[in-house]
Amino acid sequence: MAGTGMGQGACDDRSAGVSVIIAAHRAHGTIVRAVQSLLDQDWTDWEAVIVSDDGTDYRPTLQAAGIDDPRLVFASTGRVGAGAPAARNAGLDAARLALVAPLDADDRFRPGRLSALAPLALAHGAAFDNVAVVRDEDDSPLLHLYEERQAPALLDGEGFVATSVPMFPVVRRDLVPGWDEDVNFCDDVVFNVRVLDATGPVPLVATPFYEYRQRAGSITFSADSGERAERCYRHVLDRLAGDGLGIRDDGLRHRFAQAIAAKRARNAAYEAAFKAGRCANFQEFLALGEG
Repeated sequence: MAGTGMGQGACDDRSAGVSVIIAAHRAHGTIVRAVQSLLDQDWTDWEAVIVSDDGTDYRPTLQAAGIDDPRLVFASTGRVGAGAPAARNAGLDAARLALVAPLDADDRFRPGRLSALAPLALAHGAAFDNVAVVRDEDDSPLLHLYEERQAPALLDGEGFVATSVPMFPVVRRDLVPGWDEDVNFCDDVVFNVRVLDATGPVPLVATPFYEYRQRAGSITFSADSGERAERCYRHVLDRLAGDGLGIRDDGLRHRFAQAIAAKRARNAAYEAAFKAGRCANFQEFLALGEG
């Protein structure tokens, strides 16, 4: 059982605490690693809001691994397969701290992430970091979102929509827009654009503190992932042409629509490469240099 003493960078009240929202669907095989990555942080003012979206209880799995910490909060969508956006919204409802950070149940935070990002998010509304894409089966690195010395100091909406790797910010709770439950597969993209629409340019930490794990059996490995992406992109374009997804900046909304159109074209190329057996998932496709 981990201690709860305040660590480096943490404060004596809850003003800079981070609610880490973990949407869990069939995640018993990876949830221990995700939570352990929080226990390994030197910023100790956090809570992990673990949201079951499969009707199961994740407490016994964690307890069997020796993890029984008062900072763990358990919630549920009350459904099975409601989707990551619904689970994250349920987690947001249960979250109690000033900052919010999503963490996929099969990913992990590298040590030092919260102490690097939380103060920046508190000061600027949000903060992003570089992302390391890692093959889960053998821990082999696939790519970084930004290679050495290529990461900008600030990230804005236009810079974000040019990326191809999922990003997971730490956001001040009062600026969290929530997740659109009718947008699946690319819900993180819409969330991040809406965050940046609210904040304007925010700090980007060049160190890859977020480890995005590519795992066999995940949605990005499924044979229909390209079709899922295409349906999502079409729906997002329909929303942009309708209510604009709540994006207030006209220029950003237009640029986002252009980026989604480009992503559709890239997705079509990925589909061709996948069917030809040249890659197993989209991140491997990007690593081929064809995206």
